[in-house]
Amino acid sequence: MKAADLNGELEGVKRARFRGSSLMLTRLTDWARVLRTDVMTLYLAARDPRVPWHVKALAGLVAAYALSPIDLIPDFIPLLGLLDDVILVPLGVLAVIKLAPAPVMAELRREAETRVARPGASWLGALIVLALWIVISLALIAIFFPGFRFQLPTGASA
Repeated sequence: MKAADLNGELEGVKRARFRGSSLMLTRLTDWARVLRTDVMTLYLAARDPRVPWHVKALAGLVAAYALSPIDLIPDFIPLLGLLDDVILVPLGVLAVIKLAPAPVMAELRREAETRVARPGASWLGALIVLALWIVISLALIAIFFPGFRFQLPTGASA
């Protein structure tokens, strides 16, 4: 086999490997979009009066867990930390979908898809979470460092 043929095969392998990683990234992006729509559907189901109370409670818990930065198993624990997000949230979504009335869930899914598709809809949520983190951080500083005083810089004096 000639060196030119080997180089051609090597380039083909590199392209195939890149296509595979690109395909994987596309699949992950699609999965994240579906999960975001599912979480929005659960949020809407938790607030819909046509959904039974026990399904509302489960939908609210799953949506809160999916959106919460606090995990049952921290993400820094290898493999187990990510498995709780990959297993618990989809199982919770599946349970709510199975327990809720099918026509109601179909309607709520359509509404969730339109809400998720709106650009900038998550900015308000991000601002609320940021404000909550700031308030919690300041409260923890006040609790654990009672003598700490935050001073704003004043104008320069000569």
